[in-house]
Amino acid sequence: MKAVISVLFASSVMVACNTQSNKQEAVLKSQQKTIDSMRVAMEKQAIIDSMNAAQAQRAEAAKWEDLEKNEATNHTQAVASAPAPAARTKKKWSHTAKGAVVGAGTGAITGAIINKKRGEGALIGSLIGAGVGAGTGAIVDHSVKKRQQQ
Repeated sequence: MKAVISVLFASSVMVACNTQSNKQEAVLKSQQKTIDSMRVAMEKQAIIDSMNAAQAQRAEAAKWEDLEKNEATNHTQAVASAPAPAARTKKKWSHTAKGAVVGAGTGAITGAIINKKRGEGALIGSLIGAGVGAGTGAIVDHSVKKRQQQ
């Protein structure tokens, strides 16, 4: 009889300990689920914050661009509304003209240095340089005109 009671007592202790361990496992699992859900929420919030920061940066850049455009427009309007001076104003050179002059000068110097016949080399170099400079200036003029239309 003592043996039966001992066995029953030992089995009840084991069942009680096992129940405690199951309860602890369930508590730990629920805590881990809570921690995991909090991590996911924090990651989502970090993504949202970074997107909001990028959007704010874009809005700030757009604001500055608009401000610069308004200043340029106001400056143009102020210049246009200012009375014309009595003296004749100088007309600015186009990029094509500037490129042709600079190219001709550079080409003349380079041609004179390279060719043994200095005059012939300078003449050929200035023609080639003027052509290349005028072409480059025309490209710049075209891009400026495109930018002003936008």
